[in-house]
Amino acid sequence: MGHADKSEFLPVNIAVLTVSDTRTPDDDRSGDILVERLEGVGHTLAARAIVKDDQDLIAAKIKEFATDPGIEVIITTGGTGLTGRDVTPEALAQIADKDIPGFGELFRMISYDKIKTSTIQSRACAAVVAGTYVFALPGSPGACKDAWDDILVHQLDIRFKPCNFVEMMPRLKE
Repeated sequence: MGHADKSEFLPVNIAVLTVSDTRTPDDDRSGDILVERLEGVGHTLAARAIVKDDQDLIAAKIKEFATDPGIEVIITTGGTGLTGRDVTPEALAQIADKDIPGFGELFRMISYDKIKTSTIQSRACAAVVAGTYVFALPGSPGACKDAWDDILVHQLDIRFKPCNFVEMMPRLKE
């Protein structure tokens, strides 16, 4: 872990979006894991939704969340694989203002330690949309745990040094 400074924790308003044709609020384990983890460290769940694996629906929901002043970060789970119904990266690409390629690269590097070369099947990605961070994670609970525990918990903590996503939030709309 990077060096944490002594400044005070700054909670972030995070929306969780599950992309699935089959999951419901009762069996959305990946969404539950993300909510449990983000609230567990002191962030606020600002919104939560499930959308079908449809590029236009995904893009519309991300855009709706991204333009909501009460949401600072969006984490999606699902739709990042290689099948015909996996269109989350395409939905994000059609509305992204800036890509964050290092997120997917780092996710796959971390994932390699656990699932070896199978990590190449993941198209985890991230971008800035309307001044809001969007992180698109695979739909498996393990992938959500890895992305949160090994990347997002640190980058969404203003105390994490040498730098983090939170300290840049005020400048994303410049």
